[in-house]
Amino acid sequence: QVQLVESGGGLVQAGGSLRLSCAASGSRISINGMGWYRQAPGKQRELVATITSGGSTNYADSVKGRFTISRDNAKNTVYLQMNSLKPEDTAVYYCNADVTYYYGSRATWGQGTQVTVSS
Repeated sequence: QVQLVESGGGLVQAGGSLRLSCAASGSRISINGMGWYRQAPGKQRELVATITSGGSTNYADSVKGRFTISRDNAKNTVYLQMNSLKPEDTAVYYCNADVTYYYGSRATWGQGTQVTVSS
């Protein structure tokens, strides 16, 4: 089974930047789409950004122009560069990957990393 390990979260002032990383490891046939989601206290988990294996990206309207998702297929790692951070970006950020195994495809989640933006 593939495991996803996130890193890079922390505390930052409004207007600052953070870069999240998510590394995938484990047996699989392929890792397809990858993405970042977030969940703020008392709210549902929401999509932040996704990227296909070919590099096509999709962003939530709330982060367009501020966040950039990228991936290094050779390292099985996806990144989220977050600039111009706002207090409303405070949340636990989760990495997600669509993984193909010999028995089919499964969505896999990381354990989450906290991002806190102070005003």
